[in-house]
Amino acid sequence: MLASELDNGHISQGGNGDRIDHLVAAHKPGYGLTRPFYFDPEIFERDMQRVFFRHWHCLAHESVIPNVNDFELFKLGPEQVILTRAGDGTVHAMLNVCRHRGAEVCTKDRGNAKAFVCPYHAWTFANDGRLKAARLMPKDFKREDHGLKKLHVRVVEGLVFISFAEEPLDFSEVENLLRATCGQYGWGAAKVAYRQSYPLNANWKLAVENYVECYHCGPAHPEYSETHALEQPLHMIEELNAAMEARTCALGIEVGSGNHWQNSKEGREAIHAFRYALYDGVKTGSRDGQPLSTLMGRFSDFDGGVTSIHLGGTTFLVCYADHGMIYRFIPKTVDTCEMELIWLVDEKAEEGRDYDLEKLTWLWKVTTDEDKAIIEHAARGVVSRFFVPGPIAPMEQNELRYINWYLDEISRP
Repeated sequence: MLASELDNGHISQGGNGDRIDHLVAAHKPGYGLTRPFYFDPEIFERDMQRVFFRHWHCLAHESVIPNVNDFELFKLGPEQVILTRAGDGTVHAMLNVCRHRGAEVCTKDRGNAKAFVCPYHAWTFANDGRLKAARLMPKDFKREDHGLKKLHVRVVEGLVFISFAEEPLDFSEVENLLRATCGQYGWGAAKVAYRQSYPLNANWKLAVENYVECYHCGPAHPEYSETHALEQPLHMIEELNAAMEARTCALGIEVGSGNHWQNSKEGREAIHAFRYALYDGVKTGSRDGQPLSTLMGRFSDFDGGVTSIHLGGTTFLVCYADHGMIYRFIPKTVDTCEMELIWLVDEKAEEGRDYDLEKLTWLWKVTTDEDKAIIEHAARGVVSRFFVPGPIAPMEQNELRYINWYLDEISRP
């Protein structure tokens, strides 16, 4: 039945019930997603409505807008979000859509401005979203009713999160776990050292599924696998992990971990934080395992470990003792997406003195170039009408969990 319904690459609307729900119900437990989930535009639209617009996303580290009146424009799928620091220092996020005729009011990628003037009819908005002036409107016009559409914002340990939802998911478990993890690494006192975006000719789920599993690390990432023990099954690195935890405790630090990976049924956001070891003698994620920058947060020495955080479906964080990584996954169209990588260092670290930018970024640039290639290989393969997904391997436990979570989310109105 499904093959005939999908011959043209789209879900048939005939018959009884919702065809996407039928596809979800037909999913074989323990297996990957079938081909329609990666190229059907109707599924992509549901992804946007029930995953992307429902959950929280890390937009940036607040150090990208360090000064009063700084702003930066972010593009997320069909939406544009203006991130600002208002005159009182508060952080705001607003849609770049004039409340008159819909034109873009912010026409620069970043800068410093107290207000945004729409180039169409000169409506003027303060950098906290309030409408300040609307020329030649009638006397009964209420400016207070026509400010820019504002998004929900949370700033935790320097990370700026936004939600498009009218009633956002509860963020308290996320906030607590971020303080127990990123807080110990000093991310609230960090700054962005470098950012790079990677456009992908692939559905966004292929990119996320690739990120959450390390079954592919050995074959695809030899550089990463030389230093990171996660390239082995978890039961094989228990001793390494125990030694790592002992070193962390000896430094007087308790880096939190916790599994709150949950669906949105109870109105709470999903987050999972876990720790794993680097190989013996490796201090951080670098070419040779040696330090890349000054120590961050509460760390007075290297513990030889990594803290990894999965959050809300599109945000992933990696914490080393001397630098941090933010991975943002951004759906664009049904068959394109973007990965943005953000490297963090201590706010007092200076390039050229405390870190070498090329060395700092080497590992994750190499790894992401490799990821881009294998994700796009997969994207070209899964659209074959002869593609049938195989079983998820034991080392892909996080992918299996992610797939089940995703299917549950798109089934939830």
